Amino acid sequence: MYDSLKRHCSNFHLYIVAFDDKAYTILNKLALENITVISLKEFENEKLLAVKPTRSRAEYCWTCTPSTILYIFDTYKVENCTYIDADLYFYSSPQVLFDEMNDRSVLITQHRFTPKYDRSKIAGKYCVQFMTFKNNPDGLKVLNWWVEACLEWCYDKYEDGKFGDQKYLDDWTVRFKGIVHDLKHLGGGMAPWNIQQYEISDTTNDRLYFKTIDGAVKFQAVFFHFHYVRFYENDLVDLGWLRFEKEIICTLYGNYLKELEKAIVVIKKVDPDFKEVLRPFSINDAGGLKEKLKTIMKKVTRYNLFKKEQLLKNCN
Repeated sequence: MYDSLKRHCSNFHLYIVAFDDKAYTILNKLALENITVISLKEFENEKLLAVKPTRSRAEYCWTCTPSTILYIFDTYKVENCTYIDADLYFYSSPQVLFDEMNDRSVLITQHRFTPKYDRSKIAGKYCVQFMTFKNNPDGLKVLNWWVEACLEWCYDKYEDGKFGDQKYLDDWTVRFKGIVHDLKHLGGGMAPWNIQQYEISDTTNDRLYFKTIDGAVKFQAVFFHFHYVRFYENDLVDLGWLRFEKEIICTLYGNYLKELEKAIVVIKKVDPDFKEVLRPFSINDAGGLKEKLKTIMKKVTRYNLFKKEQLLKNCN
């Protein structure tokens, strides 16, 4: 994410809240430009620590999302702050998204689910992936409301119209009328759950352009959200259960995997003992790994499980 942002954005500063000591140590050793690394000890406050025992690790991360933005405002006095997920990859400058925001104080992005994969009733209309807040009375009004809501309830389940930190966003354009902008640019918010609606139209000059399946709209990719990419033992990589065309797998996922491998090389230069955390791949049948893979790969409409080396080779 950092490398892709740096490649396309000349003016940015990334504040990273490291949620474990290992990440904090490595990030400081890397000494990346335009980066401020914040330890969990620096960031956590009494309210967060009070609810921490009641949340799972993932739920606590979600609970902290709005508080990270508020911390940046309070500590560094910046004029605006954009929360971005670590699994985003930028294909062009996000400036066009900020320009669309105009004089609004908050920017949110839709999931834009492909109809067959629509989970908006549970996961929400909007995705907490790329959100901008201005450090002004209107922006702080929305942000403080969200901070308190997540402290009160933020769990990995659907309950009373709530889900994690995300479902809260559903009514913001009405609750905070005139303050919140709903992003229209299709290039901001591309993800596994909506990519089926688009096809690649052009890759000229290191730029990636898409068009809607009906050809009515053409747009430049700003970022893609590589949600769910998981790595297993035996050189296996899982791209999730959603259906992708081969061109999408190679152009987007293949190149993303290559970038991740480059990042690991850089990390190992400052921390030679660094090891990737690979998920165990359990084999419960007598047929062993080879037969298990045959069974899984037949279900290509549900699984995108590949041998990483073979996937990269096929995408060259």
